[in-house]
Amino acid sequence: MPLPLILIGAAVAATAVGAKKAYDGHQDKSLADDIIERSKNIYKKHKEALDEVNNKTSQSLESLGELELKIGSDFDKFDRLVEEILKNNNFQKYSDTKIQIPQHKLNQIKEVAITATDYLKTVVGGGVSGAAAGFAVYGGVMALGAASTGTSIASLSGVAAYNATMAAIGGGSLAAGGWGMAGGAMVLGGAVVAPVLAVAGIAYAIHGSKALDKARDIRYEVDQAVTKMEIAQEQLLRVQSYADRIYNELTKIYSVFNLYFEKLKEINQILKEGNQEKIHSISEETITCIENGTSLAAIMAKMISTPLFKVKQDNKGKPILDKDGNAEILVDEHGMQVLDHQGLEKVLKETHEGFKR
Repeated sequence: MPLPLILIGAAVAATAVGAKKAYDGHQDKSLADDIIERSKNIYKKHKEALDEVNNKTSQSLESLGELELKIGSDFDKFDRLVEEILKNNNFQKYSDTKIQIPQHKLNQIKEVAITATDYLKTVVGGGVSGAAAGFAVYGGVMALGAASTGTSIASLSGVAAYNATMAAIGGGSLAAGGWGMAGGAMVLGGAVVAPVLAVAGIAYAIHGSKALDKARDIRYEVDQAVTKMEIAQEQLLRVQSYADRIYNELTKIYSVFNLYFEKLKEINQILKEGNQEKIHSISEETITCIENGTSLAAIMAKMISTPLFKVKQDNKGKPILDKDGNAEILVDEHGMQVLDHQGLEKVLKETHEGFKR
């Protein structure tokens, strides 16, 4: 039996509506795919740029940390060598000049020496790759925290800086995200890194009637991550700049310090041999080497002990410590650690001027 005209009309209308929905669905899916593709490209471009800066910053901090640990280790040897020379009977017999070295300088040198040597022992035991960058970031902060509590120098330990480093990179998601230790966690913090890694884990393949809504959600998350990456990139560049400047200043001073250090090794050998004529002739030179070497060591120690980042302080200006006794680092509204521009510029200026004198 032929269908009534009214049913035929309804069928045609239904087909038209279905076709319209199918067309709209196709258009939505096409638009969603375009949004996803653009978002992927934007994210990839910014992530590659951030990764490049992050890697360079990580390398700068690693180099700085290695240098600071080497200097700290040499401080320990220098301190023991000077003590051995001063206690040598042959030296005491031919030198009646007292060495003038302020006690606070000796304390700061010893502090860096103990912290560095202890940190090195802990790193070797832990087998941690890239931990030198951790010392560059946290060594000064931990020393400041210990000093603020009146902790005796003998009990200062590089383990505190080591533990802080491990805590900073301990978030499994951060470590698993493939970020370099310096940039990924220690310098930027999870509040900045997490959105970036969250986008990296997004499944871009989307299906179903809500594909366009999902694509827009992804675009929003990518936009948020891109904003974080731009802020993070600026922070990393600032950190890298300071790390490189500190490294260059320390390198210049360290090279001259080593000249005195090596000379004192020669002098110590002469004292051990006991040649009275030689000992008498080097007595003044010995004092000069000890005083100048110690002065340079003190300049370097102050720079190494100056934190890269500001620490939280109470109303009395003392660092706020966490439950483990570590100084807490101040973070900004983005969750990033706040660089101590004023403190760093001051110590860089003092170091440069002190070395020239």
